[in-house]
Amino acid sequence: MTRILIADDNQANAELLEAHLDGSGLETRIAVNGEQTLQLAKDWPADVVLLDIMMPKLSGFEVCKRLRADGATKDIGVLMVTALDRATDVERAVEVGTDDFLTKPINKAELLHRIRAIVAARAAASPIERGLAYLRGVQQGV
Repeated sequence: MTRILIADDNQANAELLEAHLDGSGLETRIAVNGEQTLQLAKDWPADVVLLDIMMPKLSGFEVCKRLRADGATKDIGVLMVTALDRATDVERAVEVGTDDFLTKPINKAELLHRIRAIVAARAAASPIERGLAYLRGVQQGV
């Protein structure tokens, strides 16, 4: 079963994401801050982290950077889900290693589509192949 770690300090937002995923065959857990997200990512290896950027203790940017730097978590898919939508936010997310970036409010179908594409792309051998596989998955509606 595909595991999704929802990282959002706003309980209502986290519960909404969880409700979007309910019934889709995905197993979910919720983390409420950056430190808890990193710990859960190690203790409960997720396939994808839905990562809010503005969280206490560690920002989503820092969490993503640390996930990518740790051999145990570097291959977890990261989908940043945030209210931030400036070009500089997207650029920074890419710099720290996110797989993709969705701006709130989230469309359920789009969220599930992106998660499936990230999971399918994780099987590719190199980061470049993963990126290309993800783009193909998004285009083809995996």
